[in-house]
Amino acid sequence: MTTSSEGVMDEGVIKYVCQWTPGAPVAASQLAELIAWRDRLWQAKQIGLYPNGIGYGNISLRLSAHSFAVSGTQTGHLAQTTDHHYTLVHDWDIDRNTLHCIGPIKASSESLTHAALYDYSDAIQAIIHVHNRDLWQRYQGVLPTTAVTVPYGTPAMAYAMQQLLQHGDLNQKRMLIMAGHEEGVLVFGSTLNSAAQVLYQHMDGD
Repeated sequence: MTTSSEGVMDEGVIKYVCQWTPGAPVAASQLAELIAWRDRLWQAKQIGLYPNGIGYGNISLRLSAHSFAVSGTQTGHLAQTTDHHYTLVHDWDIDRNTLHCIGPIKASSESLTHAALYDYSDAIQAIIHVHNRDLWQRYQGVLPTTAVTVPYGTPAMAYAMQQLLQHGDLNQKRMLIMAGHEEGVLVFGSTLNSAAQVLYQHMDGD
């Protein structure tokens, strides 16, 4: 079994080093709800592909105390996904800027941010990252918001989120606006359904 190690790039900047071991997909029974929500969010255009070919949005679900399943990189164009479009993240080190995954596809380039939230609290079991310009503009500074200088998917974002969790009301709001990541909005919860409901409530104007 071969493991590849590669720096995840975004606009020429290495976000983190992803060490990927190709392997079998996570059991379909563990992914069913994740797949259903991801494809529903794609239909709602909260996850997808921009006209320039760049994908946006990702989704994950905790599987154990220190592992989670996450949508794979370069899957934003897919209307429907299967178990081969998700991978298992089983180890990470925010300080060292590294993440390890195993499965049929490399983890989303933004997986380190998911890992930081899972690190922070066992109560966080599911995370959804979408792109929604209306919410992103409307709630900057209203809901917990990271600084415009903090790029998403980096250790800096991980630390910024943890600081908001410690000192703000992010735990109660369960929705984060990323000022430095255009259109980027993140929600989380104890289940995928509860995380999604936070998103839909705000989309409805509540």
